Amino acid sequence: MLFKKNLLPSYLALIAISVFYSCNKDEGPAEPDPTGFLGEIDFVRTYGGSGEDDATSMVIANDGNYVLLGYTDSNDGDITDKTGTDFDYWVTKITPAGELLWSKTYGGSDDDKGANISKTSDGGYLLSGYSSSADGDVSNNAGFQDYWIVKIDSQGTLMWDKSYGFSGVDQSFDAFQTNDGGYFITGFLDVTASGGQGNDDGRNPQHGVGEFWGIRLDANGNTIWRRYFGGTNNDRSYGAVQTADGGFLMTGSSESDDFDITDSKGSYDFWAVRLNSAGDKLWTKSFGGSEIDIGYAMSHSNDGNYIMVGDTRSSDGDVTNPLGNADAWAVKFNDAGTLIWQKTYGGSQFESARSIVPISNGRYVVAASTRSTNGDLTANVGLNDAWTFIINEQGGIDFQMSVGGSKLDFANKAMETPDGKLVVIGNSESSDVDIPQNRGKIDLLFIQIK
Repeated sequence: MLFKKNLLPSYLALIAISVFYSCNKDEGPAEPDPTGFLGEIDFVRTYGGSGEDDATSMVIANDGNYVLLGYTDSNDGDITDKTGTDFDYWVTKITPAGELLWSKTYGGSDDDKGANISKTSDGGYLLSGYSSSADGDVSNNAGFQDYWIVKIDSQGTLMWDKSYGFSGVDQSFDAFQTNDGGYFITGFLDVTASGGQGNDDGRNPQHGVGEFWGIRLDANGNTIWRRYFGGTNNDRSYGAVQTADGGFLMTGSSESDDFDITDSKGSYDFWAVRLNSAGDKLWTKSFGGSEIDIGYAMSHSNDGNYIMVGDTRSSDGDVTNPLGNADAWAVKFNDAGTLIWQKTYGGSQFESARSIVPISNGRYVVAASTRSTNGDLTANVGLNDAWTFIINEQGGIDFQMSVGGSKLDFANKAMETPDGKLVVIGNSESSDVDIPQNRGKIDLLFIQIK
């Protein structure tokens, strides 16, 4: 009996251990990341020269390589075909292993900045942005800055260019091929400088300093129609898509509260303008709160709706869960402009989302920047990190990862690769931690995540 009594504490301990492990076994193994990404850096590369070099947009070429558009004022390093120190469009082709295949610049003797690249049906690319030049590759210029559209073939050879604008600041941020083989451009028009010109529907009010300006072109870049929309303050379109009915949805931000803006929420709002195929306005919609809310990008959703992303400083109105000084913000809405959901992302500091792209499994990858170390973020290694996160159809975060060094690093666009990785582009001032090298003031940043 004494022997059995002395064994009782050990026996009870064994029972407790058995119960502990049985409970853990019943709970099952930890759930894998639903996106399938490991959250590890495959590699980081920087490209450029001694000046300022940035990547603003990217597509995957038909041969599996990446073609990037941005701008540069460098004339050394990876930039080998320019001598001036003005900004030019900069196109690079990069392999999935990070090897630079070729680099080409386009522009004139003044500043020209590329904003978006899209693929065309002939295997080439359409470049959009704005130009201050009237020489070199730029065939004409009507004023201070014009929309500048450049068509190149698959090897980067310039096929044609077109400028659209008046005497003021007119900047394009997005252009793409339409389903009839033509093109659509969006950006903003300095309607005060144009004297009200820029509409082809007979409506010619002179609104204010900036308008959403949409232009539809034929296959040769000739204008079919032009329309502007806005109020008396700054209204700028940063993105557009063609809709299922052949019309267009233009998105961006609006500071106005009059004329075409009928539901202003505050200082700046996310703003959407829906057009039919002839350019007639069907509806407009504002999303936001009383502070500054700027929508930078938008995508079709998988269920036939739309998701717009940007940043918000509001804590009221449509913004119901403010997290910090500025949050990355997404709004999902239907083809009537009705809000389906809205979500904030980030921590206690500053975050901003700059692109959203659909990926596999019904999700979306968002390219952003962050200064936070809390909330949705788990790390920050410098002043500002490039931040990539993946959301599901309900807006929940399924994956997030920040990459950077001790200085300023920004992500402008992210995409899923054919082999199931993420490639992220932007710009960097860093040369430490995750960033292996700095070549000048600001470098083109290329990140691959597995």
